[in-house]
Amino acid sequence: MEKPEIMTIEEVSEYLRVSERTVYDWAQKGEIPCGKLGTSWRFKRSEIEKWIDGKLGTQNRRNAEQTLAIREVLASDRVILLDCSHKADALQALIDTLAETPQVRDKDELIREVHRREGLMSTGIGSGIAVPHVRLASVQDIVMAVGVSRQDIIDYESLDGRPVRIILLVAAGRDQHAQYLKTLASVSSRLKDEAFRNAILEADDAERIYDLLIGNE
Repeated sequence: MEKPEIMTIEEVSEYLRVSERTVYDWAQKGEIPCGKLGTSWRFKRSEIEKWIDGKLGTQNRRNAEQTLAIREVLASDRVILLDCSHKADALQALIDTLAETPQVRDKDELIREVHRREGLMSTGIGSGIAVPHVRLASVQDIVMAVGVSRQDIIDYESLDGRPVRIILLVAAGRDQHAQYLKTLASVSSRLKDEAFRNAILEADDAERIYDLLIGNE
């Protein structure tokens, strides 16, 4: 019997031999190729097979891809230090930063869609990290801004209930699905390491944070 090309969370869970909750978390964080039909996550079998082939490659190759992805979408002037304790203030500072780039052509749409996305579900992924992300027709190319707060952002409503300190805002064009997912996966994967997160939080200035993010020691 031919296997269906479009898969559900349950089918991906069985195929990869991980829990359904793990697949759901991967989808929410953009770590696995997927999309939504209505309110349900759906996955293309061919893309899942390519994704798992890549995951089973060498760690060095994965690290190289991650560093390249971040370097391509993040410039040093888009890393900022925040001094705020509320989500709305932090997001606005990052939106203002992205709106200065040539890639973003409609600041009002960016504001509206970032907040609409947060209204659907918080992008606080845990461990003090948030990755707000949108794909918009008015964005010419994928672009990122990073904010590191000196205070706990207490109202971000993260998955693990912890205050947020590191925020990565990603905006991409409507047709940049693959690169969008790769970028989200890259930054999420690197920030899973506690020592790496601590190094970012302890950095004295934005330039040092930028160097850490792109891999320059």
